[in-house]
Amino acid sequence: MNKNRIDVALADDHALMRDGLKTIIASMKEFNMMMDAANGKELLDKLKKHPSLPSVLMLDINMPVMNGYETMKIIRERYPGIKVLTVSMYESEFSIIQMFRLGAKGYLEKSCDTKQLRLALLAVAKGEFYHSEEISNTMMSRMQKGSLPHGLTPRELEFLTYCCSELAYKEIADRMQISERTVHGYRDALFEKLEVKSRTGLAIYAINAGLVASGMNP
Repeated sequence: MNKNRIDVALADDHALMRDGLKTIIASMKEFNMMMDAANGKELLDKLKKHPSLPSVLMLDINMPVMNGYETMKIIRERYPGIKVLTVSMYESEFSIIQMFRLGAKGYLEKSCDTKQLRLALLAVAKGEFYHSEEISNTMMSRMQKGSLPHGLTPRELEFLTYCCSELAYKEIADRMQISERTVHGYRDALFEKLEVKSRTGLAIYAINAGLVASGMNP
């Protein structure tokens, strides 16, 4: 095994997808494909028996026996040093945000190309957040350097914390005792200020800025 390579583990219940990802990752000079599993339980069994741990875990959300959420919680408790890249078919924003709240460092759709896969693995291995094009390169750079924009109002900060929950925008409006139109105004203003494109991007910002603790249930 080349110690200069980044060790990667994979948990995905689709055999063809799993075999395809293993082949692609093994062909990349930066990575070593350490282990794979068909579900969370199988993965945890292998991690327990293996003499060393992977640096990055690619974790599917929807799996039988033990899904991505359940697996993520145990990984954070037992193996906090493993950085998790969620990889799945298209999921709702709530599903993706929940994985980030549980401690995942990145999200990648299975329809991504090889270039995106490499970039995501490298970013997550360095402890950086990765979420395709949901966050601009400028904001991602600021987040990685710890230089975050100032000037957010208390109400915008409050709205950001709610973005990490499973509340719909109408429910957020009710909690904040404002109209849904005003909530959408906060959202659009923050999209521009923070240079993000979705609620998921807002949630990643909030977690990275320490407004909401990661590694916890939403």
